[in-house]
Amino acid sequence: MEQIILASQSPRRKQLLEWADISFEVITKNTDEIYPENLPAEYVPVFIAQQKALAVKNYLHKALHGAFAHRTILAADTIVVLNHSIIGKPKDRVEAIQILSSLSDKVHHVITGVVILHHDKEIAFAEITEVEFHPLTQEQIEYYVDEYKPYDKAGAYAIQEWIGVVGIKKITGDFYNVMGLPVSKVVQALKNLTV
Repeated sequence: MEQIILASQSPRRKQLLEWADISFEVITKNTDEIYPENLPAEYVPVFIAQQKALAVKNYLHKALHGAFAHRTILAADTIVVLNHSIIGKPKDRVEAIQILSSLSDKVHHVITGVVILHHDKEIAFAEITEVEFHPLTQEQIEYYVDEYKPYDKAGAYAIQEWIGVVGIKKITGDFYNVMGLPVSKVVQALKNLTV
């Protein structure tokens, strides 16, 4: 499989691609993570991932005069949805504690939108995983926020960290999707591109 471009700075996505033995380089361009207000939640991360992928494609086309315009680009975005409301990344400690308190003892959904651009083809899909937390104490929540500082994470947590190990009761769906990339589905999509 040819080397792909990962349009993401996420250390979790990099790690998952490395685990899958996918050769990649990271190229990102800043985009506003803005989406139409009436867009259903499951389409929001796909829409944002499309913006990320297109920004990198346009950059490569201009900066390299089309020389690498046909490289395969992979972009992704992950959101957390609780009671039909999208929960973003916490701005600070107070908001992180509020978010985790709202997720405590409840079921929420983690949705990752994936977009792969390959020549003139676009593959776009969303993967949804259901996550249920045990009741979390205030002490547990504050410990996690203070020790792990989850300010760059949708939903204010990372499943592979302490809070996931002790706090998650049940997962229905792809575990790696909650980390930020449904990597097995991505591998299948990339294989189908080369068939």
